[in-house]
Amino acid sequence: MEISSLNVFDKSHRSSSRRAFLRGLAAMSVAPYVSAHVAAAEPTKGGKILAYVGTDTKPVDGAANGKGIYLFEMNPVTGGLSLIKLAAETVSPSWLALAPSGKFLYAINEVSDYPGNQGSVHAFAVDRTSGSLKPLNVVGSGGAGPAHMSVDASGKFVFVANYFGGNIAVISILPDGSLGESIFAHLDKGALGNLHATDAPPGSFAISGHDTPHAHMIQPDPANRFVLQTDLGQDRIYVYKFDRDTGKLTPAATPYVSLPSGDGPRHFAFHPNRQWMYSIQEEASTVVYFRYNSSTGSLVHQQTISTLPSGFKGTNFCSEIVVSPDGKSLYAANRLHNSIAVFRIGMDGRLSLLGETLTQGDYPNHISLDPTGRFLYVCNQRSDQITSFRRNESTGMLAFIGQYTPLGTPMCLTFLD
Repeated sequence: MEISSLNVFDKSHRSSSRRAFLRGLAAMSVAPYVSAHVAAAEPTKGGKILAYVGTDTKPVDGAANGKGIYLFEMNPVTGGLSLIKLAAETVSPSWLALAPSGKFLYAINEVSDYPGNQGSVHAFAVDRTSGSLKPLNVVGSGGAGPAHMSVDASGKFVFVANYFGGNIAVISILPDGSLGESIFAHLDKGALGNLHATDAPPGSFAISGHDTPHAHMIQPDPANRFVLQTDLGQDRIYVYKFDRDTGKLTPAATPYVSLPSGDGPRHFAFHPNRQWMYSIQEEASTVVYFRYNSSTGSLVHQQTISTLPSGFKGTNFCSEIVVSPDGKSLYAANRLHNSIAVFRIGMDGRLSLLGETLTQGDYPNHISLDPTGRFLYVCNQRSDQITSFRRNESTGMLAFIGQYTPLGTPMCLTFLD
């Protein structure tokens, strides 16, 4: 049965919009697992494993100590990161997305003062030998304060979620990798969720961003047939049919699923088998597991589980969620609790919380697994550093490798693979 009301959710696990909180302070047909073998990362032409990190350069959510997009080299044996250079100076590139070819990199500029009172998107050509970036062009994001973007599997379109504008946009990609015109823009105006999350932990003062629609993530499904979008303010995950020729989006047969009021869906991740999708709720500090039908785009709720240890009380903000390449583990980042929740993924897709690993830093805005699945990296926004962890491929547990990589206000890390 499709989710049409909130009472289908398990309410046994309880917990926030970081922006609203800070403003308040200031004022199975497919095998369930892919092969357990994880292939080595495909290196760049120069034999390196390279990574880009986007940083905040203008205050949006606290300090802004970065200068743009930084280029690092990863040691595939130790997991250590070495800074190569500041690859591009651009304003608050808080989210990065590579084209499927790896030849182009796109960065949102999380601002609202680009002409037209919107944010912007910056296009770069990638030198796959050195990792150097060549600026191509900048276009408007179609709305204020973009928070997330992605590229379709054909490399023809960019999708943008404008958090402060509340809307989504589709932008064409030209043959040379530069960005063309905005093809599609849309703002949903459904009912807003409660100020406080239904499933917040006891004692939480996480004031949520439910004052207006807040598009937080947009990404095509693994088959590139549907596009999914979270709206934190409306507590919904929208599903659109994707026209791969024109780039236009139309509502799927079941246009959205609702999450408990105030819980604030933020980001989601698909399992490698393409049948399971996991959504992380920023305000509630929960992960929701859905079964996904790739033929219709429908989502059916299976499980809700907390990202926090049993007995936790107080305020926490979830940020990022990732699934390991071998399909055995899921990781969820907790801000304020400053931990990574480690889950085992069962043969039926259900999650079991194994424990938490402290991030060794403050306010983990983003986590990322390297292409081999052997190391996990944490962008600690407030403590100006990236911390690195070795992943036990048998158990999924994480061990700090002892390296703190200093970087001003790191927001997002993506590998050139």
